[in-house]
Amino acid sequence: MIYTLTLNPAVDYLVHLDALTPGAVNRGLGERVMWGGKGINVSRVLNGLGFDTVALGFIAGFTGQALKQGLRAIGIRTDFIELQEGLTRINVKVRAKEGTEISGSGPAVNSEAVEALISRVTGLNQGDVLVMAGNVPPNVGQDIYERLLTSLSGHGVMVVVDASGEALRRVLKHKPSLVKPTLADLNEICGQNAVTDGEIIENAKRFQAMGAQNVLVSMPGQGALLVQANGQTHRVNFPRGQIKGLAGAADSLVAGYLSGLMWDFPTEKALALGAAAESATAFSEGLATAEEIAAVYASAYGLTLPKPR
Repeated sequence: MIYTLTLNPAVDYLVHLDALTPGAVNRGLGERVMWGGKGINVSRVLNGLGFDTVALGFIAGFTGQALKQGLRAIGIRTDFIELQEGLTRINVKVRAKEGTEISGSGPAVNSEAVEALISRVTGLNQGDVLVMAGNVPPNVGQDIYERLLTSLSGHGVMVVVDASGEALRRVLKHKPSLVKPTLADLNEICGQNAVTDGEIIENAKRFQAMGAQNVLVSMPGQGALLVQANGQTHRVNFPRGQIKGLAGAADSLVAGYLSGLMWDFPTEKALALGAAAESATAFSEGLATAEEIAAVYASAYGLTLPKPR
C-alpha cells in the first residue's frame, strides 16, 4: 500500500475575479474547492493513475471533516489523526489579473497527537511505501520526519521524503529510500551553488554521502535529474507547453515517478512519466488527470501508460 503523509493539509478555495479591488466588495466569477497539501496532491495523482493510497496527517474541525469526506468521495482512503481543537486550514487563492493567495495556519498539534501518528506509521510493513511531503508546521517539531523514519527502521518500508530545510537535513542520516529536493534545497544544504548537470550530480552525491539512497532533483523550468543508489544518473527535460499554474506540479513529479516504479518501468521511462505528470499539471488549472498525463507522456516522449485496471 502507498501511504502519503501531509502534516498540515488544507481546503483550497479558488475564486476567479475580473480584477481584485482592495477595500471593495469583489464579486466572484466562479469558485472551486479542492483538497490540498503536498502529500494529498501525491495521493490524488496516484489515485487518478489507478493506485490505491491512504492519506495520513492531522485534521480538525468541520473543514477537516470536509477534507476527509471529499477525499473518500474520490476514492482515496484516509487514516487521519483527528484533533479536538482548531480547524484544518483554508487557503484562499484569488485568480484575477494577478494571483493573490492567503494561506491559513492550521490547528495546533499536541504531543499526544504526534505520538498517535508515530504509532500509526509504525504499523507499516514490508512492501509498503510512505511519502512524507511538505514542510513541518512550527508546533509539530522539525524532528517529526526523523522520528517517523526511526520508528520504521527494519520494517522494509520504502520511504520517500519531499521536504526542505532542517526537516530534510535531519532525515538524510536515516537513509530514506528517495529524497526529492528542489535544486535550491539541494544547494542550500550542501553549501555549494551547483549550476551545471555535473555540479548538481556532485551535490546529489553529497546527499548520498549524508545517507540518502536515491536523490531526485527537481529543477523548475529545466527538468529533473536522478542519482540512484547504484551510482547511475538519469536526466529528463520537461516538455514545453503553456504554463497555467505550478501548484502541485512538483508533487505530480513524485507521483508520476512512483507510478513508474510500481509498474516496474525502466528508470528512464519512470522518470519521463514523472516529468510528464509535472508538466501536465503545470499545463492544467489544477492537478492533471490520468488522461492529461498520458497525452503529455505520448506527445513528448512517445510512450504510453498501461491500460487502466
